[in-house]
Amino acid sequence: MAELFIEQAKQYAETRPSYPQELFEFIASKTPSRDLVWDVGTGSGQAARSLAGIYKNVIGTDTSLKQLEFAPRLPNVRYQQTPPVISMGELEQTVSAQSSVDLVTIAQAMHWFDLPAFYQQVKWVLKKPHGVIAAWCYTVPEVNDSVDSVFNPFYTVDSDPYWEPQRKLVDDKYMSIDFPFEPVEGTDNTGPFKFVAEKMMDLDEYFTYIRSWSAYQTAKAKGVELLRDDVIESFKRAWIKDGHNQKVVKFPVHVKIGKVGNV
Repeated sequence: MAELFIEQAKQYAETRPSYPQELFEFIASKTPSRDLVWDVGTGSGQAARSLAGIYKNVIGTDTSLKQLEFAPRLPNVRYQQTPPVISMGELEQTVSAQSSVDLVTIAQAMHWFDLPAFYQQVKWVLKKPHGVIAAWCYTVPEVNDSVDSVFNPFYTVDSDPYWEPQRKLVDDKYMSIDFPFEPVEGTDNTGPFKFVAEKMMDLDEYFTYIRSWSAYQTAKAKGVELLRDDVIESFKRAWIKDGHNQKVVKFPVHVKIGKVGNV
């Protein structure tokens, strides 16, 4: 998985949305203590930055050293590159001891994981019974009717052959992903619960976001340019239709959240 993001790590860091503060406040309201977070698949630290403002300490791990290079350096955040598979002993050395973590977060990454092995580690490292796991994904960007009418066939037809199969879990808003945890206080299910992330973009930034896709890089490696001249022209016509270059781009965020219980 990490190899898919090596080439576009800088683009990824620059163009991916920051997650809404409401998301983190919702998650934090479900953790009785706020001492330690393990942010798994932290990438370039989009979630770690916000978590660091709420929790005493954050450990961000990722298999991609290249992405970690672009993560924000903060006094209470420690980043650690890990191999794709780690033992419980390595988990204790690189992350934390058994039953010591208040919250495990996974932002736009859990669809890549070996879930049975990962969940075993989550249940080992979380405090019992109220330690929380929150995993979220964001689905395709929404701009306006004009731009979205160009984007939708571009995403569902042109780029579809180049996405990894795991992407379907994101398209499904994590509704079908295995999630063996108990509902947190105040909820009667584990979600997904919806939030919205927003990012101001001009057309060039919008194209840079598309070029940061793993599907774009996969297509490029196979000699296919998804952003052909005719596609770019279609996007340009749609983008300038309202007379504004800067636009609010909305990314629907879908979060699964649960507590570990007495395992």
